[in-house]
Amino acid sequence: MPANLHGQLVIAISSRALFDFEAENQVFESGDDTAYMALQQRLLDQPAAPGVAFSLVRKLLAFNAGGTPRVEVVVLSRNDPISGLRVFRSAAHYGLAIERGVFTRGAAPWRYLKPLSAQLFLSANDADVRQALAAGVAAARVMPLSRQASAHHPDELRIAFDGDAVLFSDEAEQVFQRDGLAAFREHESQRAHQPLPAGPFKPVLQALHGLQHTPGMRVRTALVTARSAPAHERAIRTLMDWQIEVDEAMFLGGLPKGEFLREFEPDFFFDDQAGHVESAAVHVPAGQVAAGVAAG
Repeated sequence: MPANLHGQLVIAISSRALFDFEAENQVFESGDDTAYMALQQRLLDQPAAPGVAFSLVRKLLAFNAGGTPRVEVVVLSRNDPISGLRVFRSAAHYGLAIERGVFTRGAAPWRYLKPLSAQLFLSANDADVRQALAAGVAAARVMPLSRQASAHHPDELRIAFDGDAVLFSDEAEQVFQRDGLAAFREHESQRAHQPLPAGPFKPVLQALHGLQHTPGMRVRTALVTARSAPAHERAIRTLMDWQIEVDEAMFLGGLPKGEFLREFEPDFFFDDQAGHVESAAVHVPAGQVAAGVAAG
């Protein structure tokens, strides 16, 4: 029988999100892919340093301990196949059980997300992320220069999510952008018992919820949102309707999120607004979900 990834959480990740290829990327961005390939070939036996999503991937793969396949990580990259050799060798060096990869030598890789049954795509390429989101796959543009994840929670995967346009649709955010804060609060108060439509990351949160009882690894999630009372109620009731729990909820009423995230110490934070992501990236690994009216 052919192999399949049915029942697993499938994460597709670019080389540059998993490893620190920033110096090499300067050659790639110059347009000389031959020089880039030659550089990667010279560095073939030199493991790349961990990138912004390294801790996230390492912990996700730890859910497969005991021989039960629960998470699959696939490298999906604009790199060429020769550079892919270095990616696989670097993964092996760090003990990351990554077996599958697709390398497109500059072509847009998002079209392979559906055959992979990927539920999440992480990339440093903004266009690839937007195309993935348009195709219905949760995706985020990682900030390669984000602070690395804390090492304080080796047996606990910690992920923080913004609400509107990430876990939920941007329905309410559209009201805020169009009519202002007072109208937004009234809109949400009137609909407190009406669940919000799902956003692109609802399936990711659901999948993480399903991993919570894995022996040896724990999951801790947080909702970190600019909402405040009374608009908080609709967000919580939506999660209740979905029968999905989060461990922490922060209703910050517009306060900067970065310092709160520093205390939570996530392995990754997802938000739709560039300003929130930039604030967070000073403290934690972060990525922008380029979806919704406020994403820019």
